[in-house]
Amino acid sequence: MFRNLKQTKMNWYKKVPLVLLFATSFYWANGQITIKGVIKDNKQKPLSGVSISIKDSYDGATSDSTGSYSFKTTEKGEQLLVISSIGFKSFEQKIKLEGTTIVVDAVLKEEISELTAVVLSAGTFEASDRKRAAVVLDPIDIVTTASANGDITGALKTLPGAQQVGESEGLFVRGGTAAETKTFIDGTLVNNFFFSSVPNIAQFGRFSPFIFKGTVFSTGGYSALYGQALSSALILESIDLPDQSSANLGISVLSGSAGYQHLSKNKKSSFGASYSYTDLGLAFAVIKQKQDYSKAPAYHSGDANFRFKTSATGMLKYYGYFSSNKLGFTTNSIDSLGYLDKFAISNTNIYHNLAWKENLAKRWKINLGVSYTNNKDDISSGMQDNNKNDVVLGNLEFKQFNINTKGNYFNAKAVLEKKLKGLSAVRFGTEYNYSNDKLIYTDYNGQQYPSGLKENIKSIFGEADVYATNDLAIKGGLRFEHSSILDKANIAPRISVAYKLSKGSQASLAYGVFYQNPERRYLPSPNELTFMKATHYIAQYQKVANQQTFRTEIFYKKYDNLVKTGTTGFTDGAINNNGFGDAKGIEFFWRDKKTIKNFDYWISYSYLDTKRDFLNFPFAITPNFAAKHTASLVMKKFITPWKTQFNAAYNYASGRPYYNIQKDGLNYKFSDRGTIPDFNNVSFSINYLPAIGKKDAKSFAVYVLQVSNIFNIKQTFGYSYSYNGLRKEAIVPPSRMFVFIGAFISFGVDRSDEVINNSL
Repeated sequence: MFRNLKQTKMNWYKKVPLVLLFATSFYWANGQITIKGVIKDNKQKPLSGVSISIKDSYDGATSDSTGSYSFKTTEKGEQLLVISSIGFKSFEQKIKLEGTTIVVDAVLKEEISELTAVVLSAGTFEASDRKRAAVVLDPIDIVTTASANGDITGALKTLPGAQQVGESEGLFVRGGTAAETKTFIDGTLVNNFFFSSVPNIAQFGRFSPFIFKGTVFSTGGYSALYGQALSSALILESIDLPDQSSANLGISVLSGSAGYQHLSKNKKSSFGASYSYTDLGLAFAVIKQKQDYSKAPAYHSGDANFRFKTSATGMLKYYGYFSSNKLGFTTNSIDSLGYLDKFAISNTNIYHNLAWKENLAKRWKINLGVSYTNNKDDISSGMQDNNKNDVVLGNLEFKQFNINTKGNYFNAKAVLEKKLKGLSAVRFGTEYNYSNDKLIYTDYNGQQYPSGLKENIKSIFGEADVYATNDLAIKGGLRFEHSSILDKANIAPRISVAYKLSKGSQASLAYGVFYQNPERRYLPSPNELTFMKATHYIAQYQKVANQQTFRTEIFYKKYDNLVKTGTTGFTDGAINNNGFGDAKGIEFFWRDKKTIKNFDYWISYSYLDTKRDFLNFPFAITPNFAAKHTASLVMKKFITPWKTQFNAAYNYASGRPYYNIQKDGLNYKFSDRGTIPDFNNVSFSINYLPAIGKKDAKSFAVYVLQVSNIFNIKQTFGYSYSYNGLRKEAIVPPSRMFVFIGAFISFGVDRSDEVINNSL
């Protein structure tokens, strides 16, 4: 019996671990609480892969494909449940762990991020280091576009909306004149962006593309921060600090240049300067020009800059520019056969720009900018006989004159910006424009007629960017302007909306009202004038993915209060603002860097239907600077083993209308009208960079060959008419083809892409 009792006792001890394990399991099972729920986005779509956890514990789970989750915890009392997922705002909720099951459903709101948010882009081509969806054009795009000749606006003419006008400088955009496009550098207006006008010869822009890091070409619907432009705004942002100190040297048969840029050791400041001289005499001696030059174009230009960081987020930048140039030529006179028309111009231009930006406390930011331009032109006109002797012919005395102009222009702008949640922001500010033009006109008798014009334009503006989600953004703005010379004010509302359709694709709408003073040549007027007005409507679709870009826009633009001209006293001038018009069309753009390795190309097409009744037009007609169809194909191929880039461009424009409008009593009528031939141009360039691929190279060289209109296609831009309207002559390029060869060297840093610009 004792033995059996002992055995029973031993069996009980063996069962103790099992009993304890069972008891413990029962305790834990009854102590656990289940937390479950469903996670969705704000469109009520389930979200998978969402992390759900109790803060400061190891308990949690991940949502499945239906958005559902479930996990158990032994935590007790009040806890914090945290739900998070990339691209969404974190969700936190206090829970009280009692009972056995708690259900927590959640709706996650998108985290508005610059990497995924829709872009407000209707009417705008933008390239900058802040925009991940940059379409075009950076400095390399500009200088390697074969038809651009290294000019910013030359490259922009390959984009939809811009016209192929070859007889006059400027950007003619969507049925607007060149004067309706304004240029801004670091936020402030630039006067005399182009070299001074020469009859029937388009002039280039004064500034190198490589002083800019960002380019915004707005063909319509632009921000309320900018005004006094009916059609378009070209907004340029200058570079900040360079990567390192460097020097460069350029030599060609036409020009020489040198420059130096110094970066401080602490990389917080820099300064630099450059100088260049160009004389086209040799080129014109080899390549026959339509004009007979007594003084071939010669240009002296120089610039200087300094930049320094005022804080970790602040930057002060200065850029100064000087240029001086002269030219003179004769052409066969259309007014009197056997005689010559003489023209000469001397220009001096000085430009200064000072800009400061700084991040302030509580997500505020300030941008301040001032610019000043001084421009002087000395223009002479007259007639000569075939022996180059000056003559004055009866009834043509008006062709002999001198004009001396002096212009001083000052612009100042201040913008305050407040960052709100996500990418949303509000900004407001003020702008002041001052201009003082003086002109002395000297007739054939030596009689002088001085005149002057002072103008003050004061503006205030406000604008807000509202990002409701990553898929929906709205920009709304209002601009107020007052003109002292018109003694009138205007209020211009503007709004644009963008909605993301899918990854990389979006649709946008834009509406805006834009005002502009009549051009200076029509002011002051003995008649009361007011602001010219344009109202823009734009719809856009855009898709950007995998180094490929497609966009299309349709637009409608309505003009009101355009200037009409007629006889005022002894001369023709502005008589009223009764002009009107419209422009409508569709545009396409495709760019592809993906399909072929090391090959980049883009294709653009524009259809434009525009009519306007302005100046001396007898009624609403298509202006002579507007082509119905324009298109461009730009191709770039870099062959690495050859260290060579090949560039080609084809530009097309359908025939533009031409008119000879003569006064008939109190009215105007056509004495001649028609359509010029279609415009076709093929350009080609080769850039050879021998230092590409060499490690630790101390200098870099670029050798350039460029040929414009390589097939020598005959081009006609319009017609000039004699004073009596009985004869006409085609306006053609100075030469059908132009060839350039040059070599450029950079020291201290690889600037081989930059010096390409100096050769074009």
